[in-house]
Amino acid sequence: MINGKTAYLKKLTSRMKMPSVDVGKELDGSTPPSVFIGSWNYPKVYAGPMIAPLSGDTTIMDMPESWIPQDKSQEDIISYRLNLVRGKQIVGIKDLENSFVEKLQDISLSENSIESEAEFSKKPRGSSFSDEHTPHGPSALIQKFDIESVKWDRELEKVFYDSDLKAADAVLDLNNKGIPFSNIQKAFSVGAMGVGKRRKLVPTRWSITACDSTIGDRLLKTVRYHDVIDTHRVYEFASLNNYYAVMLLPSEWQYEWIEAFLHVLGSEELIFSDYENNTGKKGYSRVGGCYYTCKMAVLEALAREGKQAGAIVLREAYNGYVPLGVFNVRENVRNAMNQNYLEFEDMKTALSYISTKIKLPMESFVKQSDLLNELLQSRQTTLDNFFHK
Repeated sequence: MINGKTAYLKKLTSRMKMPSVDVGKELDGSTPPSVFIGSWNYPKVYAGPMIAPLSGDTTIMDMPESWIPQDKSQEDIISYRLNLVRGKQIVGIKDLENSFVEKLQDISLSENSIESEAEFSKKPRGSSFSDEHTPHGPSALIQKFDIESVKWDRELEKVFYDSDLKAADAVLDLNNKGIPFSNIQKAFSVGAMGVGKRRKLVPTRWSITACDSTIGDRLLKTVRYHDVIDTHRVYEFASLNNYYAVMLLPSEWQYEWIEAFLHVLGSEELIFSDYENNTGKKGYSRVGGCYYTCKMAVLEALAREGKQAGAIVLREAYNGYVPLGVFNVRENVRNAMNQNYLEFEDMKTALSYISTKIKLPMESFVKQSDLLNELLQSRQTTLDNFFHK
């Protein structure tokens, strides 16, 4: 058995051998707009643009919010991402007046794709897959980099010039105005928001979780004051070799994320979970960024409806699943929460329904869980009489 989700996903992503785009040392193309900031060697990090060897509008290649609504297949998404060439230079996270970093800020705040010219120190090679960020194609150190003049998105521009506005407040303001999450996260990552001297580059992976948890925590402050729903609800959605079931409970906020990986590498059936009760979560989640992105998506729907509930979220990933980043969780759960829900009079009937849709026995999820197990026991429902009546 592979110990821990991190080790399992490392093993999974190390097996991803897919051909990425073949380019030479010089590249004329279009950035969607897209940038990537690594975490290795922090506080000096590899930062740079991601450029497609295409001209014109390449927005779709770095707009995860649009992929599921537009029925993009896993193959479509991987093709977009492996066509993005990552250029990189080592920069200090506080070195925001560096002309290269200023170009990255220009890219991140742009409202359109940008024509770009890059010269690399050698031919870009390889590709990158991760459960935290979207994949990308080959990379190399960038020696020269030029972009056409850029028109900034007006809302992002306001945040950039407001050097008294805290980064968390900027994230929330932009989210409330309907700016796509990926645009907010990119601006956050390149140090384009926050109080003047505290601005800095934030690695892409960290910036995604920071934005998810900032939005989720603020939504929860509002949701806590709403009335609790009066029945058990189940929302569900399936895409990209995943199935998601969101069970909302007539209770104050509590939350558990339980995910299973079934026969993705071979015959393995692995389940990972984490949870919080009404007082919230201390420390970083043992299941990583997907915990925060799912929480945010559920709270977003509750806040929109003006209701409060507990949430148990089950996910199964099947053979053929490829890690595409936590957008996969955020957008699948958002889509689930936009579907019509089914109502059930109690938890037992809700779980019985979900058990008809999942491939693993429900007992497997319950045994791995903390919160779900506790809730069943508090209703004096032993596992045995729950499953065998």
